[in-house]
Amino acid sequence: MARIAGVDLPRNKRIEVALTFIYGIGRSAAKKILDETAVDPNKRVEKLTEEEVAKLRAALESDYKVEGSLRTETSMNIKRLMDIGAYRGLRHRRGLPVHGQRTSTNARTRKGPRRTVGAKRKR
Repeated sequence: MARIAGVDLPRNKRIEVALTFIYGIGRSAAKKILDETAVDPNKRVEKLTEEEVAKLRAALESDYKVEGSLRTETSMNIKRLMDIGAYRGLRHRRGLPVHGQRTSTNARTRKGPRRTVGAKRKR
């Protein structure tokens, strides 16, 4: 099993798809990395040689911010917005949509499951 950037890549997937399991690498970045390292994108992860894995690992470490460092940077950016009291920071703090979407209906992903408000009436 190939382990790149602290992530075990799935053995039976094409390397082009398997690279997207790394946080911060999408399809376009995966294609670019494979072009730079001259690794066949149709090759399965289990068929990769140690040299190819080493090339991929080196390319990721030199050019891309992935996994832990990227997660840290993202969370620090959000924390900074919250600390300075920016509108976007307030939306993050309240767990509401940040980019101006409507909240009267929808926004269930950010708000979570519906909670009924109000007390039940006693008879």
